[in-house]
Amino acid sequence: MQTRVLTGITTTGTPHLGNYVGAIRPAILASQRADVDAFYFMADYHALIKSDDPARIERSRLEIAATWLAGGLDPQRVTFYRQSDIPEIPELTWFLTCVTSKGLLNRAHAYKAAIDKNVEAGEDADAGVTAGLYMYPVLMAADILAFNANKVPVGRDQIQHIEMARDIAQRFNHIYGGDFFVLPEVVIEEQVATLPGLDGRKMSKSYDNTIPLFAGGAKHLRETIMRIVTDSRLPGEAKDPDSSSLFTIFRAFASEAETDAFRKALEDGIGWGEAKQVLYERIEADVAPMRERYDELIAKPQVIEEILQDGARKARATAAPLIATLRDAIGLRSGAALVQSGNQAKPAQKQGKLPRLVSFRDGDGSFRFRLFSADGEELLLSRSFADPKSAGVTQKRLKSLGAAAAVWQVRQGGMALEVDGEHIGDTPEYGDEPARDEALARLREALDQLAAQE
Repeated sequence: MQTRVLTGITTTGTPHLGNYVGAIRPAILASQRADVDAFYFMADYHALIKSDDPARIERSRLEIAATWLAGGLDPQRVTFYRQSDIPEIPELTWFLTCVTSKGLLNRAHAYKAAIDKNVEAGEDADAGVTAGLYMYPVLMAADILAFNANKVPVGRDQIQHIEMARDIAQRFNHIYGGDFFVLPEVVIEEQVATLPGLDGRKMSKSYDNTIPLFAGGAKHLRETIMRIVTDSRLPGEAKDPDSSSLFTIFRAFASEAETDAFRKALEDGIGWGEAKQVLYERIEADVAPMRERYDELIAKPQVIEEILQDGARKARATAAPLIATLRDAIGLRSGAALVQSGNQAKPAQKQGKLPRLVSFRDGDGSFRFRLFSADGEELLLSRSFADPKSAGVTQKRLKSLGAAAAVWQVRQGGMALEVDGEHIGDTPEYGDEPARDEALARLREALDQLAAQE
């Protein structure tokens, strides 16, 4: 059985050595496994949030596609496409927008960081904040849910976006009464190397400390490596490998035997200039064949375009049937379908919707559940449970509870539910006391409705 894994790459820059080691190489290796159904895409819609330079985005799309292909990505084995070539993604973004609460988006880290930065600078809180930045989590949810990806490898700064995608998917499923979406799971690749840049900080375009992967050729790669900051120890003096950026980068490319030999050379007092030359030669051994393939691809953009168009067709073959199902579910059936069914007997009216408990597994491996109202509003988030059985027992207890047996503790803007002195879960935070009181009334109604079903 295959697991569908989805990864996106924002097209705003030229890939560097850190991108290759931290994201591109591990993703390509994962795609070669028989149990992985890989969907890899260039997030060029997301790039519009970060850059308004058309030439930069256009060039980046070409360079990133060429980099992945030169790195060994097999387009016959994976689904490799541009986000902007899949019209089902923006359509799904709107469907999801219409069920996503503003309160959820208000809590997004990137949006809150922008607001905090403006407030700190004495600016209007929303200065420079676009709707694109605000809606970024919904577009990312559509990227994932359009293909019902099982796992999404991300950095720790993106965990919240996967959690939000799960929340949005659950709400849509609840409102429209079906299991339309798989709930994606976050994957944190702890073992993937994070390379230091020229100044010892994490290699990042933001710090202007990157080492090029292909740009500028072998000469530029060597010149950049020679600029890596080292300490003042002279040739003949022992160096500490574990505090050396050179050693960290070398280890990301070398075998165990090569790494041991380089460690010994540093401890024996190799000069920094000679050590940098050793590092350059080791990296160049891996990069040179890929660079040759990269240059060939860059020179023939039509080859890249054909590969991406083939990938788009494969991606749309997966997304289009799902979107058709969703359009039917939300009442956007085609006119032809309506005419065809016009003379048929009308189906029985759907029974009124009821509150719903939805279980999920948290990022830390624990188990939790949410209580949604009949119209899909999140009313309660449970505490963490060590195993699904314990969570299930508490859910069963909650279903038979009824509002009269619940004890509510007011905590800042929200409330905590306790039963027999045991903490069960917490409500969202509410802006003021009237809003909290209204929420409490909805919670009580939901608990009574659950108890009435038992």
